[in-house]
Amino acid sequence: MIPVKFDKLLLSNMGFIILLKGNDDERTLPIFIGTVEAQSIALFVSNVKMPRPLTHDLMKNVLEYLECGVARIEVCDIIEGTFIARLILKYNSAEIEIDSRPSDAIALALRFGAPIFVDEKVMDEAGRVFTDEDTELAEQITPEEKIKKEEDSQLESLKKDLENAVSEERYEDAAKLRDEIKKLESLHSDN
Repeated sequence: MIPVKFDKLLLSNMGFIILLKGNDDERTLPIFIGTVEAQSIALFVSNVKMPRPLTHDLMKNVLEYLECGVARIEVCDIIEGTFIARLILKYNSAEIEIDSRPSDAIALALRFGAPIFVDEKVMDEAGRVFTDEDTELAEQITPEEKIKKEEDSQLESLKKDLENAVSEERYEDAAKLRDEIKKLESLHSDN
């Protein structure tokens, strides 16, 4: 296993990417992740405190309550382009292995300050050496800006649907859409 550290969260034209950089290896492992996981990681590394716990914060709270910690995470395989990870939990003196998506495992490892490892064959297959130019191209839009744009687009779409529902006198639908809009707008004001 190769010890790595979380290097960056980037946005490319294909989506969000986590970069795991080898501690003693010049290669970096890029892993594409979803928007929700990217937001969770971005908020944590930016030290943004949310009024209510996000899913990964909740998981950390539950594990701590059960006196269980994250010993390490391992990106242990790649199957047909999909990365496979394991959470290695420490409970009493036992280690428990749990299958995980890499993005969730990394989000928890960061919150616990747990080490991250990548299997040698995974790094051989998918690792690469990045130049500063590669990462600069991907960083032109920050993950936070991308998430905000997606939320704004969703809000605009809901507002158009609301206008259509009112003009077509579908008042029950309009009330539901209004409630969704209020919910999204309150999320914007909380952030």
